[in-house]
Amino acid sequence: MATSSSSIPATDRNWPLVAAGALMTCVAIGTVFSLAVFLDPMGADTGWSRAGISGAMTLAFISMGLAGFGWGALSDRYGPRRVVLAGIVLLGLASVLSSRAASLPQFQLWFGVLMGVAAGSFFAPIIAATAASFDRHRNLAVSLVSAGIGVAPMTIAPLAGWLVTLYGWRTAQLLIGLGAWLVLLPAVWFIRAAPARSAAAADAAGGDAEISVSQALRSRAFILLAAAFFACCAAHSGPIFHTVSYAIGCGLPVVTAVTIYSMEGAAGLGGRLLFGVLADRLGAKRVLVAGLFIQAFAAASYLLVRELDGFYAVAIVFGAAYGGVMPLYATLAREAFGARILGTVLGAMTMLSSLGMALGPLLGGWLYDRFGSYAWLYLGSLFVGLAAAAIAITFPRGPAVAPRMSPAPAG
Repeated sequence: MATSSSSIPATDRNWPLVAAGALMTCVAIGTVFSLAVFLDPMGADTGWSRAGISGAMTLAFISMGLAGFGWGALSDRYGPRRVVLAGIVLLGLASVLSSRAASLPQFQLWFGVLMGVAAGSFFAPIIAATAASFDRHRNLAVSLVSAGIGVAPMTIAPLAGWLVTLYGWRTAQLLIGLGAWLVLLPAVWFIRAAPARSAAAADAAGGDAEISVSQALRSRAFILLAAAFFACCAAHSGPIFHTVSYAIGCGLPVVTAVTIYSMEGAAGLGGRLLFGVLADRLGAKRVLVAGLFIQAFAAASYLLVRELDGFYAVAIVFGAAYGGVMPLYATLAREAFGARILGTVLGAMTMLSSLGMALGPLLGGWLYDRFGSYAWLYLGSLFVGLAAAAIAITFPRGPAVAPRMSPAPAG
């Protein structure tokens, strides 16, 4: 017998938000990571150093994380739609201004700082709105929004490469900025928070307690979840960034080695969907811990392969694991802190995770320069990944603070 719409929880009907959120995360993250496509053409055209151009990516990670905390707090106060609208305007503006940059510092300012600030406006507000809008299918919904990140390497990056080939890097960035406005501005209409009564009912059903931002950020639950998120990102960001170079060092052609990164991205998309479904059935914490263990050992497994087939096999497991675990932090935060301050909490967690993402490539490069090998990078990722899993095991179940109990009636 088909399920009637009236039997579906009120908090499980906002699927247009999920579709719009997936589109926005795809375009935003894809625009940031398109810098990898522009690297060589920009260097050849301007004479700017590769380190200087790549430095814009580091600045983008840092500014994305720092701004994400502020964007999350603003979304709790003013709603996600206004925040996301501001982010779209800044995202397109950053790309347009970057295309006109006359010097490397200008480019680092527009693409690194402004682009990072803009990209930080999407994750926390949209994920918080999604987590508050769903009950029965919360993990799947959050995973679908996050799937936009996995689609970005397969859509925005090839588009950027095609535009660069036809028009050069400046026109390509200009068109990407204009395209971001054209595609994303209409989608803002679908970004809306859960109705107050639905969110309150979901919180009441889940036993959520009133908790202030200060209490949340000092709580054991936040410290453990944020630490696991940081360690998780530090563990996988180094291998993501350096595996192509490692594969080239193993004798693979450059063009072939790049396909390993694409394989990771495709596997990450599948992992998000698989882990989301499993988390709805088995619980987010169990699936997160299992995924972190798989991610850790998969990262170290790159040391065991030298041929393309082996790289692909590891990339599928590694990509599915790191892609699959990422959305689960949001659902655990929703269970611990409720919907009212979730944007602020996710913003703070995103800030720390972005620092972890920035740390991995930097330490990986330093270890290679120091020892002439990527072995210590992959072994380090193993141990940091195991530490993330160990931290996640200790994450407490249920609300971060005990719900307030109504006084018993007299007599």
